[in-house]
Amino acid sequence: MRILRAGAHKRMPWKNGAGVTTEFAIAPEGAAIDSFDWRISMAKVPDSGPFSAFAGIDRVLAVLDGAMNLQVGAGTPVKLDSTSRAIPFPGDIPTRADVIETVTDLNVMVRRGRFTARVTLLERQELTAEAKETFLLLRSKAALHTGETVEIDDVIHLARGETLAFVRIPESCWLIEINAS
Repeated sequence: MRILRAGAHKRMPWKNGAGVTTEFAIAPEGAAIDSFDWRISMAKVPDSGPFSAFAGIDRVLAVLDGAMNLQVGAGTPVKLDSTSRAIPFPGDIPTRADVIETVTDLNVMVRRGRFTARVTLLERQELTAEAKETFLLLRSKAALHTGETVEIDDVIHLARGETLAFVRIPESCWLIEINAS
């Protein structure tokens, strides 16, 4: 188990230059924005506009705070807020967000055909990592049975087979599971 502290996450401009993203995991480590196998980040989205296009990438997006209408291609816009499930969509189809209230989002991107991603809210106190890569993004403080405390926006990375136990179920924690296709 590794705890990736919020203060150590990497901040960088969006690919389209319209904002800033906070990256907390990428593979291979140190990969460039156009050559990663998978990438996990958060971003604050204050204004409406198009998403950056990523050829050959599948995305999963969860709204952590705020609200927006997300339109993927010619599809019907979907309202997303912090109570919504994460939504998967192709990163190379034109996508637009119409921001209702400034959004903080969780964005998981995987190379299509090589990796898959699943993003869900954690609703249990104990977890054994079954995926190739398992991450937990804390949106509230939480205590671990090891005696350690995790803070808001800290990330826990588990290897397959590792078990993590919280003292009690965190108020808000997103589970991110990445597997090879």
